[in-house]
Order: sequence, then C-alpha cells, then structure tokens
Amino acid sequence: MSIDDRQLRVLITGAGRGIGRAIVSALKGSPLEHRIAVTARTESELRESIEGAIGETFIITGDLLDSRAPAMIVEEVVRRFGGIDLLVLNAGDGVAATIEATDDELWRKTMELNASAPFRFIRAVIPVMRRQGGGKIVIVASEAGLQGAPNVAAYTASKHAVVGLMRSASAELAREKITVNAVCPIFVDTPMMQRSVDAAVARTGKSETETRAALAAKQPAGRVLTPEEVASAVLSYLGNEITGEAKFLDGRAGE
Repeated sequence: MSIDDRQLRVLITGAGRGIGRAIVSALKGSPLEHRIAVTARTESELRESIEGAIGETFIITGDLLDSRAPAMIVEEVVRRFGGIDLLVLNAGDGVAATIEATDDELWRKTMELNASAPFRFIRAVIPVMRRQGGGKIVIVASEAGLQGAPNVAAYTASKHAVVGLMRSASAELAREKITVNAVCPIFVDTPMMQRSVDAAVARTGKSETETRAALAAKQPAGRVLTPEEVASAVLSYLGNEITGEAKFLDGRAGE
C-alpha cells in the first residue's frame, strides 16, 4: 500500500496547522481521491486545511483532553468511511518549564495530550483495523522521545511514553498486519516552535531573526525542519511493512 496504490481512508489528529496540515496537503491532491478525516479543536483551521481536497473530507472538532474523545472520533470516522487504513497521531503540545515550576496540572495535561490520547486512539482503532485485515498507524513524536533536555521534563516524559507505546503496540499487532511507527523530528517550523522563539526573545532581548538563526545553528543540519519534510516521512510508511521504528529526523541528507 502506498499513497498512489489505492484510495485510503485516513484519520489525522492535530490536522489544523503545522505538520498535520502538511500531511493533509500531501494527501488531498491525489488522483485517487483519498477520503480524509481531520480533527483538532478549531474548526476554522480544519476547514482551511482541507480546502481544495478532491476526495471526500470529514471534519470532527474535539478536545483530546477529554478521555472519551478518541473513541468517539474513531467511531464517527468508521461510520462515515467504513474503516480506517491510516491513522496519523499528530496532535501534541509542550510548554517549557523547569521541573520545580512544573505543577501537577501542567504534567497531567501534557501526558494526557501527548501520551494518553494516542493510547486511546490506538485502543479504539485496533478492532477496526483487525476486521479489515490490517492498517497503518504513525505517531508524530519528537527528538524528545529519544533523549532528554533541560526545562521540558513533562514534554520529554510524554514523548518517551508515546515512543514506548509505539514499540509495545507494534510488537503486539504485527501478526495482525497492523504496523505502528513513529517519526521523531528535531525542531520543526510550526506554531509550537514559534512560541519557543517568542519566549526566547522575551527572555534574552535578542531579535526573532537572531533567535531563529541561533536555534538553526544548533541543529545537526544547521537548520530547522519544514512541516513538509515530516509529512513526507510519515507517509513513507505507506510504501513498506516496517513496524516498530522510531525514525529520527534531523534534516540531513539520506533520511
């Protein structure tokens, strides 16, 4: 199965902006007219994301901090499309804070959005993919899921958790022809990164241009990634049967 082999039934979380929107863009112009369901909290962003799609689209707004939302969203998509061939778990967020400044509420929200919600989506989609004879699940994780960094304890812990979830799910589901993988990019030029840049500008007094340049210089390739690069890595799993991979994306050639 690849993006050009047959019409796919796709569900993408966090699809209103950034990486999620880039994934939608990569799918929506296919002559196979993929059927694309998108979910996020903001309906206007979702409508902008799917604009121009030539296949059937379906918008579901929802707050993934609600533990009931993942199962309800999967149920709605299956009712509309009859199944789900590709589930992309892209929704996520993070706030910089020292461990001492990370209160229980920040910890809870970060873990719920970045780890518990993906778990609930996977749990809900397993019987769907089992009935249809297989499927593909791709999680957009982070470099923070592979190594630690200061001042992002909650985010790092949540991304380590979701990478661990991927590895366990891939081992459990391989016999059922359900592949589960994760992409782990370094900094990506998204609204989330912009918040980090804005915070650094306020903290240091440097200009945005200086701050972005300094951030890019710290990356292995000397630049941050584009959302389109991450989208390409996500969709590359449609063309193979790899499972259990946490693919580190650092922007260097050969990825």
